[in-house]
Amino acid sequence: MKDWKNCSRTKNNYQPAMKELKEKILNEGVAIGTEIVKVDHFLNHMLDIGFLERIGAEFRKRFADSEIDKILTVEASGIAVACLTAPCFGYPPVVFAKKARPSTMNDGFYEADARSFTKGTVSKFRVAKDLLTAGEKVLIIDDFMAHGEASMALTEIVGQAGGKVIGIGAVIEKGFQGGSRRLREKGYTVESLAVIKEISDGNIIFE
Repeated sequence: MKDWKNCSRTKNNYQPAMKELKEKILNEGVAIGTEIVKVDHFLNHMLDIGFLERIGAEFRKRFADSEIDKILTVEASGIAVACLTAPCFGYPPVVFAKKARPSTMNDGFYEADARSFTKGTVSKFRVAKDLLTAGEKVLIIDDFMAHGEASMALTEIVGQAGGKVIGIGAVIEKGFQGGSRRLREKGYTVESLAVIKEISDGNIIFE
């Protein structure tokens, strides 16, 4: 679990990858107003797989001393990042919370509410009870962090299952919306790979 054999192509390139992430946000992202960044060209609609492999290697570096049993994310945009992070941790199972309850989810599930400030809605995240086990060490991975509501809901689900949250990783964080601060205040380790300080006049400014 602690070697880099599954990240051999990327283990020595994490610093350029993080520079690449910021460059991609600036060159391919679109600032909408003062609170929204659209990154459809590499993360939220079309996926740059080689780039996401390097993102996975960076998460492995950030949580290098952590043993994890499962990676937890939420559908849909978090799934790709979580799946390309998993090889760097020795291929743990990736579990993703569902936002809609399928007709097949009849045998019990963990549930937590997550408010989307962007959409102005509240989603119920659900994970079947047989997919998370008491005592498991869980790494939470997501594409974006704003107010931290999605990650907070996932920590609640891990808690309901009797597991332990090892850490929370986000590819992009809108730092001005305070999500990581709220999570750290609750004692969680949070690693955001690119933190946006401000969006002003169409410009994206990083911390």
